[in-house]
Order: sequence, then structure tokens, then C-alpha cells
Amino acid sequence: MSLFPITPLRDAPPSGVTRLFLARHGSTEANERQPFVLQGCEIDGPLTELGRRQSQALGRALKDYKIHAIYASSLRRAMETAAAVAEHHGLAVQPIHDLRECSVGRWEGRDWASIQRDDPEGYERFFSDPVNTPHPGGESYGDVLRRATSVMQQLFARHPGETIVVVGHNMINRAYLAEFVGIDLKHARRLRQMNCCLNLLHHHAGVTELVTLNSVLHLDELR
Repeated sequence: MSLFPITPLRDAPPSGVTRLFLARHGSTEANERQPFVLQGCEIDGPLTELGRRQSQALGRALKDYKIHAIYASSLRRAMETAAAVAEHHGLAVQPIHDLRECSVGRWEGRDWASIQRDDPEGYERFFSDPVNTPHPGGESYGDVLRRATSVMQQLFARHPGETIVVVGHNMINRAYLAEFVGIDLKHARRLRQMNCCLNLLHHHAGVTELVTLNSVLHLDELR
């Protein structure tokens, strides 16, 4: 049973409640490779044509909602995605450095099979405890969760009674959402976060509730 009053989502949320639409950025060249390669915060390329179409679909999905602010990771792929939402609301996208994707260090641009083949000890060490063991030269899941949680708490405090949009990344979204679906952070990779998916959360008086996870209904037109 929801902890929050059920109100039309296109209306402003109840007093004191922050409504957060948390999205993942649109598709990039790294996402579309077969197999896909890790894209942390070191690769900062643009969206592909598919990614731009996904972002436009995301913008259309949210265009009739009363959005008070739009935030995004400072990486290009997230900023471009957020801009497609912002154009419907006359808002500027506000970049936040600490929403950037997990740093995967020297594994940047590599696929998992080649990492396991070429760095088996590092691979095993990382996956034995990804919460506390960083990617070689990068961050751990715990590092990512700490900065994500700090950002979200600041935004919740800044926007009571308002609806906001945040565009993040695959791993940072997974790390933040794991608690709300009741799984241990070390298993955060089990959560699906498709390009330009939407997660809906409500926050009030220190309590955050996940309403919708990885919604992609607005992307049906692209399939």
C-alpha cells in the first residue's frame, strides 16, 4: 500500500511531497555495440540517432506534466537527453557533476568478456565485493551510491510540493534504486535500466517510495 496520497500525476504533488521522474539517458555508440562496452564517466560522447529519437519520445511523454526543474548528469549524453525534455517546458537543464556515471577506470571501453579474459584476477576481486571494491582505477558501487544519495537528498529538500526530472545513467540509477526494491547493493546490476526509461519516486518527510521502475511504454513507437 502506498505511503503517499494518490493524486493525478499531471497535477502538482501534495504539499511537502517531491515527485521525481528519474530517467536514464538515450542510446550511445557504446550502448549499441555488440557486445556493448562499458561507458563510465571517461567516455563523453553524444547520443546516436536512436538515442535522439528515444530522448524525443521521453520529452513527449512528459510534456503535459507540470515540471518545476530538470537536472542531469554533466556528461553529454545525459545533458542531450534532458534537453529534449526541457524544450517542452521552457526550462534550462541544470547539470550536476555528482550525477555522472560510475567511473570504471581502466575497464572503460571494454566489454565484460574481454575484461574477464584479460584481467581475471581484477574481475574476480571486483565481483566478490563490488560495494567496497572499486573498478580498477575507478569507483565501487558504494562510492556511486554515496554521491547519488547526497544529490537526491538535496533535490528532495529543494523541491517540496513540486515535480522534477533527473537524467542519470545505468549504474548510478541502479545503485540508487536497489534499496527501494529490497535488494542488496551488490546485486544492483540485476535491475534493468533501459535507455530513456522512467522511474517514478515520491519523497516526503524523509521517506522515499518507488512507484514505477524502468517504464518504457513511451518508447513503444520506436520498436
